[in-house]
Amino acid sequence: MTHPIELNQILVAQPTLFDRSHWGCIQLTGADRVRFLHNQTTNNIEQLQAGQGCHTVFVTSTGRTIDLASVYALPESLLVCVSPNMAKPLYDWMDRYIFFSDKVALTDESDETFRLTLVGENADAVIQKLGVTEATALTEQVEFTHEAVTLPDTNISVRIAVGSDLAVNGYTLIGQQADKDSVSKLLCSSGATVGTAQQWEQLRIQQGRPMPAQELTDDENPLEAGLWQGVSFEKGCYIGQETIARLNTYQGVKKRLWGLLLEAAAPVGTALTYEGKKVGKLTSVTHVESVYYGLAYLRTKTGGEGLTVDLDGVAAHVVSLPFVTHQYYSAAE
Repeated sequence: MTHPIELNQILVAQPTLFDRSHWGCIQLTGADRVRFLHNQTTNNIEQLQAGQGCHTVFVTSTGRTIDLASVYALPESLLVCVSPNMAKPLYDWMDRYIFFSDKVALTDESDETFRLTLVGENADAVIQKLGVTEATALTEQVEFTHEAVTLPDTNISVRIAVGSDLAVNGYTLIGQQADKDSVSKLLCSSGATVGTAQQWEQLRIQQGRPMPAQELTDDENPLEAGLWQGVSFEKGCYIGQETIARLNTYQGVKKRLWGLLLEAAAPVGTALTYEGKKVGKLTSVTHVESVYYGLAYLRTKTGGEGLTVDLDGVAAHVVSLPFVTHQYYSAAE
């Protein structure tokens, strides 16, 4: 049976451009913006310099997941990119915690902002063909490094960030909604092919990037979702910090997100059983040609990669996910 990584390579061999403008975008300004977001989410926002960024997770007071966000630090603001339909809930969530003395302002820029994601082994070549020195320099930088550039022969300003929001090579471009079509055409003339929403969903599931209402719900925490890269265990107090720290310290992660290779179709929500016992639930499913892929939470005690589980009569093989990590952190290490 084909492994997800093999199909990832097929899908991203050609640089592919995905329109993610329906994802949300919230801007934070004001002198206290960094401290505020640092106290609201799981990662160390205070360590970011302008031109850097990171993944961070919004969680409830009990450490349950709300959304995985990408944060970009600008000289005078923070740009927080969130999942579809999550801009308003997260705007309202943060607004509740802004007190009279806080120098923080929130702006929902979702409707005015486009987000294009370029994915592929040869995405670097597409960026280099733009002919912008600052953009070319990004091809040598680490994930989340970003730069505002003016595209050649235009007055269009776009922010280009290293990273595809998946565990594959790529770039994210953010700009004014009115410029989206022009930017898309320029990227396509530089070698990119337009991808579909279905292809993005295929890649997302094969990569293991969790989404709200599917893998990110009030039943899970970031460590169960494998979002260790978005959690800092060295920062001070933040909403949900006590619960997440305790889970790590006492190795209390009771379930983990894994990939599945299914031998036939199965609906989302189907229970996973192993040796006759319920051990998890299918949260997402897709297919490429005749191969079915899924995401599911599996009880830690049951095992992980290499296991074969049953989904109401459909056999499924548990595989690792490129976007997900399973570990325990020790400050002494």
